[in-house]
Amino acid sequence: MPAFPRSRRIGDQIQKDLSDLIRREFKDPRVGMVTVTAVEVSADYSHAKVYVSSPLGSESLHRTLEALQEGAGFLRRQLGRRMTLRTMPQLHFLEDQTLDRAVALSSLIDEAVASDAQHHEKP
Repeated sequence: MPAFPRSRRIGDQIQKDLSDLIRREFKDPRVGMVTVTAVEVSADYSHAKVYVSSPLGSESLHRTLEALQEGAGFLRRQLGRRMTLRTMPQLHFLEDQTLDRAVALSSLIDEAVASDAQHHEKP
């Protein structure tokens, strides 16, 4: 099995092209600043989960996700013109929660360290 499977290469190319398409050609006023953080392509290449994040907050991101999902057909057609795939995957836009999980995990670690330090200070 190759170290860099085809589905990952396709996901990386979709991520790159989709980022460019959203920035340059997707003209929906609901789409604010958005970053395509990852694309996971299914094993049969029929579906792609597109993870996006926005520095503008959760409310802005939800409006953006709604607009992107409504425009998924347009974006899929534009990707099809850029990429040479037999079948272009259906695009499913999802909120990237990596940053939120990292902040929550960091907070839990800080609490555990503080609790441990407090526990060891008592005689």
